[in-house]
Amino acid sequence: MNYCIAIDGPAGAGKSTIAKLVAKKLEFIYVDTGAMYRAMGLYFTENNFDVNNHEDIVKACETADITIEYKDGEQIVVLNGENVNGKIRTEEAGKMASAVATIKEVRVKLVELQRKLASVQNVIMDGRDVGTQILPNANLKVYLTASSAERAKRRWKENTEKGIVCDLATIEADIIARDEQDMNREISPLRQAEDAILLDSSFMTIDEVVEEIIRLYQQHK
Repeated sequence: MNYCIAIDGPAGAGKSTIAKLVAKKLEFIYVDTGAMYRAMGLYFTENNFDVNNHEDIVKACETADITIEYKDGEQIVVLNGENVNGKIRTEEAGKMASAVATIKEVRVKLVELQRKLASVQNVIMDGRDVGTQILPNANLKVYLTASSAERAKRRWKENTEKGIVCDLATIEADIIARDEQDMNREISPLRQAEDAILLDSSFMTIDEVVEEIIRLYQQHK
């Protein structure tokens, strides 16, 4: 019987980092939704589909099959049977991914593919609407958050370590604005699912958050 873990939460809460670590420890597939959008962007590019042509969009959605596998510890993004890891990280694929991500039909198609993947594999998926929209029947739902001040500190530290000059107050203002935007957007707004467990990581280390989610999994499985 396959098991699904959904992690939602605001920007900067560390969802992807945590999800990848939990997936590794539990030997689950981490569903990288961003990589799936990039694969769809690549498909549009390689087949010369026009994102402004509705007929082309529908055709692309009908004929694209995207999934994620793990081989020798490496995540493999598969587009219509081909390993496209080496192709989806190009700037061109990234730009097209951003363009197709706003198209309703593409989002519907990718949700369908994500659900298909979750129906046959043990998966962990993170985002803004996984527990509320994509996997409403997930076995375990976690709403991972942290205070805006703590999320800003983490982002500032990350940027500083990369040599990027930044202002802590500006970063926190941006995070608060992003929260407001995500919570009030028309399509799939950010919110905690009724059956999600709230996990505030403001005063927790990454390892402590990972261990807590694994404890919750063991408690709920």
